[in-house]
Amino acid sequence: MAASLIGGLIADGFDNRAIAVADIDQSKLKALDERFQIRTFDNASAAAQTADTLVLAVKPQALKGVATEIAEVVRSNNPVIISIAAGIRTADIARWLGGQYAIVRAMPNTPALVQCGATGLFANAHVSDRQREDAETILRATGLTVWMDNEEQINAVTALSGSGPAYFFRILESMEAAGQKLGLSQQTAHILTLQTALGAAKLAMESSEDIASLRQSVTSPGGTTEQGLRVLQEHDIDALFAEVLQAAYDRATQLADEWGNE
Repeated sequence: MAASLIGGLIADGFDNRAIAVADIDQSKLKALDERFQIRTFDNASAAAQTADTLVLAVKPQALKGVATEIAEVVRSNNPVIISIAAGIRTADIARWLGGQYAIVRAMPNTPALVQCGATGLFANAHVSDRQREDAETILRATGLTVWMDNEEQINAVTALSGSGPAYFFRILESMEAAGQKLGLSQQTAHILTLQTALGAAKLAMESSEDIASLRQSVTSPGGTTEQGLRVLQEHDIDALFAEVLQAAYDRATQLADEWGNE
């Protein structure tokens, strides 16, 4: 995810030498330097020394250690902190840093890797308007951004768009397999499934009609689409996806409690 952010910023015209990255894995640093010609460091404090904006792109279980490591630098420079570590609340990050700081919590998703991501953002009360703009600029480099009014909504973002690509991948798997059962080759079923998903998403994004209207426009009375949709309704697809997202939401809340109490 950090690499996708760096690539998106550079593609948008951001000065690559203004970007500093820290990682304990030397091979990753070498790869990032060769790809983007950015400044690299083997410890977070050194990378953070002159930063106005710090992006904490680490696994949730590693965030406490990183926050503790950079706490002194944060106290001196007072940058805005952007965390993309899933499930860690801003209050816990502030506690590990040892003070009240400007913290933005972000929930991106994996399509950010191809600059087609969706990111939910939440800013705590210490984030200025300028810092909100800076945070949005960084995350917008990988796709669209949406601000949340309260932090609990980030768990809903996690359930919907954060985990969402996996739901669609699973649906695509099933459609491809069903196409093969109807006699299509694997390659044909695969490419038709992917192009259909891409086309449907693009049409929905660019149309002035809502999704229900678009569905209805494809559904001729007594036709093939109507029969297929009937099966989905018989299996109560709305209730199924409500249960799917609720399970992901509940798990996000649970993990926030577990990781934040460490």
